[in-house]
Amino acid sequence: MVASRGVLDSAVSLQAVPLQFGGNFLELAVLFLILAIVAAVLGARGVAGLSMDIAKWLVIIFVVLAIVTFVL
Repeated sequence: MVASRGVLDSAVSLQAVPLQFGGNFLELAVLFLILAIVAAVLGARGVAGLSMDIAKWLVIIFVVLAIVTFVL
């Protein structure tokens, strides 16, 4: 009886959680932007360019997911 109640409680808690993504896209984008600025100041142009590209794509992914979330 106790085991079945525990399974039922966990099933109810799983249904109550809405669809969520891990989603620290903005935090990661800011981190890569800071990395790109520091690398550019220090003269590492390859690392700066790559970090800026990664930051740009993370922001794009964030914007797309935000729009999809607001529409749905």
